[in-house]
Amino acid sequence: GAKQIPNEFCLYQNYPNPFNATAQVQFSLPHDENVTLKIYDVLGREVTTLVNEKLNGGWHCVKLDASCLSSGIFFYRLTAGKLSQTKKLIFIK
Repeated sequence: GAKQIPNEFCLYQNYPNPFNATAQVQFSLPHDENVTLKIYDVLGREVTTLVNEKLNGGWHCVKLDASCLSSGIFFYRLTAGKLSQTKKLIFIK
């Protein structure tokens, strides 16, 4: 049958958390949208951009490779159109 489209914009907690190499970040989009997914340090400085493109409505999973990060607490922010959500992630080398 047809793939069900989620009815809400939602950013999920990364898994695993804390993590030490790679993690999965999942999110849902109710419709096609220009999306950015960025990582920030605790001071709010942008560290890296994981996604910056138009995505179709549905469920998405992005692999986060933390080889460029130092140990500590980071935040990841998903922005889609006018909506945004932020979650905390903990990276332990």
